[in-house]
Amino acid sequence: MENINRSIQCSVEQCLHHCVNCDYCSLDKIHVGTHESSPSQKQSTDCQSFQAKL
Repeated sequence: MENINRSIQCSVEQCLHHCVNCDYCSLDKIHVGTHESSPSQKQSTDCQSFQAKL
């Protein structure tokens, strides 16, 4: 059984850490970062803990 962290909701099913059949992450914590020098919108942020499923 995979670890479900109910403190981190996630709907990215392509991520290795996404819990199957529910919208949660299995990591204990995640790292959120940005790909812009001065982010001003949520689209400017990224979950840097993302790992693609193989």
